[in-house]
Order: sequence, then C-alpha cells, then structure tokens
Amino acid sequence: MTMNIVAIAGIAIVAAVFAAVLKRRNQEYSIIISIAAGIVILVEILSNIAPAVKQINTLLTAAGLSSEYTVILLKALGVCVLAQFAADSCRDAGESALASKVELAGKIAILVLSLPLFEKIAGTAAGLIGV
Repeated sequence: MTMNIVAIAGIAIVAAVFAAVLKRRNQEYSIIISIAAGIVILVEILSNIAPAVKQINTLLTAAGLSSEYTVILLKALGVCVLAQFAADSCRDAGESALASKVELAGKIAILVLSLPLFEKIAGTAAGLIGV
C-alpha cells in the first residue's frame, strides 16, 4: 500500500493552475475544476485506506475492545473527511458562511455518533465510584 502522493500533488498543482487561469475569465469553471480535482484526490486517498482500516480493527481487537468502537471510529472519520471536503469546496466557491455551517454540522454529527461511547464511559465511571 503506497499512496501515490506524487500523482496527488500533480493533480492538485495542475488543477490549481487551470483554476487560477480560468478564474479571470470564467469563475464558474474555475470552481468546477477545483471541486473535480478534489473529488479525484479524495477517491485516490479512499482507495488506499483499506489497509489502515484493517490495522485499526486489528489493534482494537487485540486491545479487547468491541467492534462497535471500530464502527464509531470509522464513521466519525468519514464524517470528518466529508465535512472538511464540503467546507473547503464552499470556501473555494467564496461561501465561507456556508462552509462554517457544514463544519458545525460535521461536529454535531460526530457528537451524536459518539453518544454511545459517552454512555459506556459514564456507566463505567458510575460503577467505579459506586453510584
């Protein structure tokens, strides 16, 4: 598993140059190029993430933790990546207020995802102090 960082950097640089050139003439195409390049890069990254997910699952299993924790961790990671990509795309389009709302939605989604963990931690803490 080797992520082709050279290809990713190349795609990003070429897209940035094209977007900068088009921004002067036609800003709509500039935004489309930026988002398309971001999607291509994101797909490349996600295609190489399977070994990392397998390693995380192995580590959590070796630690004796439930697979439920792995699912929560991976969902939270997915929310982070998706929210960051959407927020960055909004900023590229000049919509910083919308980007902030997407980031807030991502944070709240992670909070909701992690509620089962908070419940277990609170239950364990209550059991330890005898409440």
